[in-house]
Order: sequence, then structure tokens, then C-alpha cells
Amino acid sequence: MKKMTILFAAFLLIIACDSTKKVTSDSTKAITSAVNKSIVDIDSATVRKHLYTLASDEMEGRKPGTEGIEKAAQYIENEFYRIGLNTYGNLEDYRQRFVYKDIKMFNLIGVLEGKSKKDEIVIISAHYDHLGVKSSGEGDLIYNGANDDASGVTGVLALAEYFKKVGNERTIVFVAFTAEEMGLVGSKHFGEGIDAAKFVAGINLEMIGKVPSFGPNTAWLTGFERSDFGKIVQKNLVGTGYQLFPDPYTNFNLFFRSDNASLARLGVPSHTFSTTQIDSDPDYHQVSDEAETLDIAVITETIKAVAKGTESIINGKDTPTRVVIKE
Repeated sequence: MKKMTILFAAFLLIIACDSTKKVTSDSTKAITSAVNKSIVDIDSATVRKHLYTLASDEMEGRKPGTEGIEKAAQYIENEFYRIGLNTYGNLEDYRQRFVYKDIKMFNLIGVLEGKSKKDEIVIISAHYDHLGVKSSGEGDLIYNGANDDASGVTGVLALAEYFKKVGNERTIVFVAFTAEEMGLVGSKHFGEGIDAAKFVAGINLEMIGKVPSFGPNTAWLTGFERSDFGKIVQKNLVGTGYQLFPDPYTNFNLFFRSDNASLARLGVPSHTFSTTQIDSDPDYHQVSDEAETLDIAVITETIKAVAKGTESIINGKDTPTRVVIKE
């Protein structure tokens, strides 16, 4: 009888152990599942393709009014169509056409309509123009503009594809602005035709292809103190291993030197993400700004961080404070 009791106790112990293992296993799976759901999936191979295409010699430096920028525009339009973006407003296609200094220009705009808050808009942007080709000289004459700003446009395309897959509560307007290098011309034109009150945030990407002074897995944001946009992003990045810092180059006045400024002047909390050490970058506005000088991993991880960091804004949980500019 004593032997039977011992055997029965042992049997109960085995069952208990198996049950504990199952609970532990289920818990681990649940945690792993939760972690996996928080991971942003951006394909580095697609990032490379976008970057190397837009910064190729074939695009001839993407100067407004040239065949090169037309080729770049067609590539971006084809990607908008492949991803499944809608056209903007009453436009018949992805081009917002206008004339500036007798040059026919166009911003490229695609839309993902929101679900529960479709009348509230977040804009994700970068400029697709650059400086064109040197008029004279020897050797390389093409300003390829890989970091400035094929890297940013690459981010816009990658984020469009990502949010098309995962969904968005607020409407997202994806814009490749023209003529930024001529004085924010494209974004100013865009801003003239909008109801700024409907735009809750602006996410602008500029030169995201190099490791910042803060080290790997970091980026910096212009105009950090002008709204709480940056603090919201920082909050969302906690635990990801990626950090966002305020713009360290305040003497460069960078908040007003990229396309975010055109919307910020209208009150939109619109800011620019960057990773480049602008004070010491040897390739800025040089013909040496080639795709080979950039780090695909830096671009890819930065795009992931932007997606994760702005997720609560795009899904309507957070709304950044408005920008007030006194000039």
C-alpha cells in the first residue's frame, strides 16, 4: 500500500511538472508574440533598391526641369502605384503640378486613407530633387544626392509600404517634394492649398544615411523644443534600443532649412528626422554624395524607428501640440 502511495505521488508530481512546463511554454510564446508584434518589418533589400535607383547617374542629379528628375518622378509614381496609394484631393494622378520661374514642376503625392480618423492627417515627406550636373569640369560631374535626399525619399516609400500593410487610423499623405534646394519651393506650394488645421503632424526625412554624433541607432530631430512631437517619439521608442535626440546643430537653423518649415509656419507640428553630422559631412552638396557612401543598415533602422516612434500619432492615440512661430 505504501508503495502504491509513493507511485501515485510520483505520478501527480510528473503531471504537475508537465503542467508547469506548458504554462511556462505558453507564457514564453505570449511574450515572444507580443515582442514580435512590436517589431517593425522594413525590408533592407528594398531600401537598397530605392536608394541606388534614385541616386544613380541615370537620374542626373534630379534637378527640377530636367529629364533626370522626370525619371526619378516616374520611379516614385510607379512605387506609389505598386504599393496601392490613392491620389490626393482632386488630382487626376500623383502629380501636383505648378510653374515656378518658368520651370514646370510637380510634387508627388500618395494617400492612405485613415480608418476611424480619416479627416485627421499626418504627412510623411522628403524632397526628391537635388542639384543636377556641374556645367563644366573633369571627372564626376553629377550631384547624385544619395544622402540628400534619396535616403529620405527611400524612407517615405518604405513607410508607405509598411503602413499599407499594418493599417492606419489617421489619414497619411506621403509627399516627395520638388525644388527644396531652390528654397522649399515644392512644400511652400503644397502648404498654400491645405487646411492646416486638419494636419496633426508632419514627419520629414532628410539625410538619414550616416551614423550621427550620438552613435549607432540614434537620430536627431529639428525644432525639438517647438512642440511635444519629439517627446512622444521618445516615449514610443523606450525599450527598442533606438534613441532620438534634439538637433545638436542649433546654430545651423535647420528647422527652417527643410520642407517641414513650410507646414510648421502654418502651425503644424512638423519636424525633420536626420542622422547626419551636418557640421562635418564631407559629401554634403558635393558630387561625392553617392549611394556607396551610405550605410543601408542605418537607413533601414532609422525608418523602423520613425515607424515605431510615430505609431501612436498615426493611430490617433497621441496628438502633438501645435507649433507657434514668431518671426
